Amino acid sequence: MTQRLDYTKAAPGGVKAFGSVYGYIMQSGLDATLVDLVYLRVSQINGCAYCLDMHTRELHGRGVPIEKLALVQAWREAGELFSETERAALAWSETVTLVAQTGVPDAEFAAASKVFDEKQLSDLTMAIGLMNAYNRLAISFRRPPAAALTAGG
Repeated sequence: MTQRLDYTKAAPGGVKAFGSVYGYIMQSGLDATLVDLVYLRVSQINGCAYCLDMHTRELHGRGVPIEKLALVQAWREAGELFSETERAALAWSETVTLVAQTGVPDAEFAAASKVFDEKQLSDLTMAIGLMNAYNRLAISFRRPPAAALTAGG
């Protein structure tokens, strides 16, 4: 894969603004591992190799077992491997990421609201939106994943 353009150099102010939102989310009180699981799931849905690589590495570095990482995309079938909070966050991530298809139904909002308070749900939704934006940049401009660069690809 050949990178089309380096948006980090072409629009550094925009990248910095996204970084500010990322910083807010990481200081919001949401668990960092939970946020990275959400980022990983959103990136799976969108097919973003760059972000899949990055968030898998970050989660692995935080001690998340490989078995759990391998089952993020099938979390509903993974039983108790994912906590109630993780399952709620992953379900919310899916419905919000697929908003054009789901319309984010009232039942999904009600389910998420049982686990997250208003601030947490707002922050989680901002995190989902941010990752969707990052995915669109990386996919549109073909940002190569670190694994491809280290493999000589």
